[in-house]
Amino acid sequence: MKFRLSRHALEELGRRGIPRDLLEKVLQNPQQVLPERDGKKIYQSQVEFDGGKLFLLRAIVNDEAEPAVVVTVYRTSKIEKYWRSP
Repeated sequence: MKFRLSRHALEELGRRGIPRDLLEKVLQNPQQVLPERDGKKIYQSQVEFDGGKLFLLRAIVNDEAEPAVVVTVYRTSKIEKYWRSP
């Protein structure tokens, strides 16, 4: 699937120090895709940052648009809070 980054998502990548190539990997091969409000979806994967510390990288995506739009992106250490077990 093709993705376009919103201006806000681009700003958040820089502000939060998230490498764009890491976001691309999550978008192309997410470990989980969860429903979000307003028809959006959350693409998320557990990834290592800063010398091996595990974070959850989450991208909020409007995939009803063509191409899909990444609305925002962030990382969190609260993996248990957002991770959904099958």
